Amino acid sequence: MVLASTGADLPSTGQAPYPGLVLIVSVVLLVLAVVLGGVAVAGFTERLPRNRWAGVRTPETMRDDETFALANKVAAPTVMASAVLLVIGSVAATLVDGALGLAAVGVSIVAAVITTAMGGVLGARTAAAMPAPDTGGCGSSCGACSLKDACQPS
Repeated sequence: MVLASTGADLPSTGQAPYPGLVLIVSVVLLVLAVVLGGVAVAGFTERLPRNRWAGVRTPETMRDDETFALANKVAAPTVMASAVLLVIGSVAATLVDGALGLAAVGVSIVAAVITTAMGGVLGARTAAAMPAPDTGGCGSSCGACSLKDACQPS
């Protein structure tokens, strides 16, 4: 007759019960940290071009290159802090076992998301506070260029 074991009588291997998952989580967090760090450095140095994937992208920030650069320069320190939080989560995933390690990873991810969002809000508010560029009264869409003569007073 075989009795069910609780696992308490098994020898400890000194490894986490889920080493593959720990490695995956750690690597994913590190990759995200590197991406966020790169965006933060590019935003701070004003080398982040206007695009549809990275940076603070609101209607106010996307209206011209100068506004986009300023908004991302304002948001860059918080984005870098988010990258550091993700590195802390990655280290916690590999060094801390059990529920405490899982909680540390979860807290670092939530803190990174909140920190990044706060930076985005600061950048968007900065862009909204900037005056809109003067387009000469004719608009700034592609069709407006061909209609420029129609906009001029007769």
